[in-house]
Amino acid sequence: MESRPDKAIQRERRRRRYRHKVAGTAERPRLLVFRSLKHIYAQAMDDSCGKVLATASSLDKEVRERVKNGGNVAAARVVGETVAARLVEKGVSLATFDRGGYLYHGRVRAVADGARDKGLKI
Repeated sequence: MESRPDKAIQRERRRRRYRHKVAGTAERPRLLVFRSLKHIYAQAMDDSCGKVLATASSLDKEVRERVKNGGNVAAARVVGETVAARLVEKGVSLATFDRGGYLYHGRVRAVADGARDKGLKI
């Protein structure tokens, strides 16, 4: 009897399917999100040359000073604000949001909302 693929495999398939449609450039980098149970990570990538322009995670000292727990919506919002501030500092105001195969809900949505609050247009 065939069993259904586990969640990680299904997420990876969704992520790959989406990556065929979106790519980041220097003017409009791809803001990608990875979430684990304890932390959340965001980075902005220029796919044309394979460079990471800015990163932020719930492990950063700047973020840990503002939030206690790294695995909740509040921490995700702060991570979004932090990565957006670092991009705006470099002169980037537009980005493409890559949810990484996750539903646009909860912590993933909080990263996008936090980035928008700091002036990044997604």
